[in-house]
Amino acid sequence: MFGIPDVMRFGVCRSLLVACALMLGCGWRVLAQQQPETFRWIDFHAAADQDTVVWVTRSLEAEKWTAIREIGVQYDAALVVTTLRPSPQSPLAADTFNVWSVSLTNHSVIALLKGVNLRLLDWMLFAAGGQRELSALYDDCRECNASTFFTAFYYDIRVHGWNARWIRGEQAAPLASATAPAGVAVTQVYALLADPNGHELLATWSHFDYGKEKPAEDFLYQYDADPWSRVDRTQLLANKEAETMKRRLCLATDAIAELKHGQDSDLCRETLDPQAARRKIRVH
Repeated sequence: MFGIPDVMRFGVCRSLLVACALMLGCGWRVLAQQQPETFRWIDFHAAADQDTVVWVTRSLEAEKWTAIREIGVQYDAALVVTTLRPSPQSPLAADTFNVWSVSLTNHSVIALLKGVNLRLLDWMLFAAGGQRELSALYDDCRECNASTFFTAFYYDIRVHGWNARWIRGEQAAPLASATAPAGVAVTQVYALLADPNGHELLATWSHFDYGKEKPAEDFLYQYDADPWSRVDRTQLLANKEAETMKRRLCLATDAIAELKHGQDSDLCRETLDPQAARRKIRVH
């Protein structure tokens, strides 16, 4: 196997011509929270893990990939991250990633997600009383005006395999949109938040300012998992819940993993200081 430093955790390569260049940038994995005791990352250089590496490699033989970058195992399934480079001559910016659930009992493979610039973050508790889940960010394109999405990978006992949260097509929970409607000023505020009981959630606020055309619109969403069924939960907040979340997002005193954005915007300043908003209206 081609030698690669342990700290990068790069794995099996189909082509030695690109083995040294398979690096999607910094921040590939940033972990602090305790991962589940039943989960472990495979060490590509450890003799004891070679059976798993071989099993996963054979399971993915029919798929398109250039390198296996990560293998995480929980119970009878592996969470696998692969990268794909169009050709050995292609630039780094052309790399894409895929995330798979690979059965360790029958070689079945399920594609979970694809995109660019995957950043594995921290282990979060989206369902109170459940297991922690591996949160992640990714973009829909590289070297472009990209949109950024948030998801979490978790072992789904119902299917004996891995799954990803809040997926619609190829998109998960949207954090930052690359495009805005013509003539509309969009402000986006988001944060990963922690409740006192340990439950964690993602909250997003999109504010659409239409100028003099019509009144501004606000869309506030909360992303977590149902505490009983453990299924994905996406809630559109309204009325008092929305107003409470606006302040919570702008204060961000309970934000975790440093995943927050927009707290320094005019929108947040006016939310936390209503008099500032009235002064702004008088000036105009």
